[in-house]
Amino acid sequence: MSASTPSPRSPSAADTAAGTSTAGGPAPVPRTYLALTRTATYSFFAALPLLVLYEVGALLVNADRAFAIRVGADVWVKQFLARLGATGHLALAAVVVVIGIAVVVWERKKRLPLRPRYFAGMLVESTVWGVLLAYLISGAVGALFNGALAAEGLRAAGGLAQAAPPGKATMLVLSLGAGLYEELVFRVILVGGLYLLARRVLGLERTAAYLGAALIGAFLFSAVHYTGPYAYPLELSSFTFRFLFGLALNALFLVRGFGIAAWTHALYDVMVVGIWS
Repeated sequence: MSASTPSPRSPSAADTAAGTSTAGGPAPVPRTYLALTRTATYSFFAALPLLVLYEVGALLVNADRAFAIRVGADVWVKQFLARLGATGHLALAAVVVVIGIAVVVWERKKRLPLRPRYFAGMLVESTVWGVLLAYLISGAVGALFNGALAAEGLRAAGGLAQAAPPGKATMLVLSLGAGLYEELVFRVILVGGLYLLARRVLGLERTAAYLGAALIGAFLFSAVHYTGPYAYPLELSSFTFRFLFGLALNALFLVRGFGIAAWTHALYDVMVVGIWS
């Protein structure tokens, strides 16, 4: 009697980023929409419009201000680069180019096809996820706390700067920046790092590594909004909303990749600004 061979399982975004498959060998060459759009190459090219729109928009809305208003995670990234000796927007652009080259070189052997319709599909998919998050999470928190979740709490949950003026243009720009930079910091660096740590250092199984990274990342994502000079008043309802929002984005990042998570976050914030500002 011959032994049965287990059917191969499609790797997650985190496994794809690590360059491994569930069988321990090289990751298979992706060809379908779901597989291609969670690769580092597609995530990089999908995130470029967010970077350009946010940076250009930030320059325009801050042109007449003595102190620029930017997303907190953006400031953290630029402060980190400044400590390495790279300052200014040109330095960030250079870093983006270097990352882009590294991504292309990293995945060059896969010969990934770049299909424009797939990028359009990513935008549609992210919009659907954004709408679902808006209704499902706000509904869940509203049920838990008897509807005690104000519009301001919803707006803040997306990561928009508390110190921002009520101008809609500024809030829209910050929405794009939150989608890009908060996903970079909290999903790629934090959750991705925790996942790899759990897998490669602690030796945890894939599911346990997923859950641990997602839960810790969501807690820290929520908690950081209540620290620093512009901290929000700590309320259980708003903390829970941010925790669930971060948890959902963590799941999207681990399963669908950085590009989908970044656009979902950005479009969610844009919808919140359009409805409640």
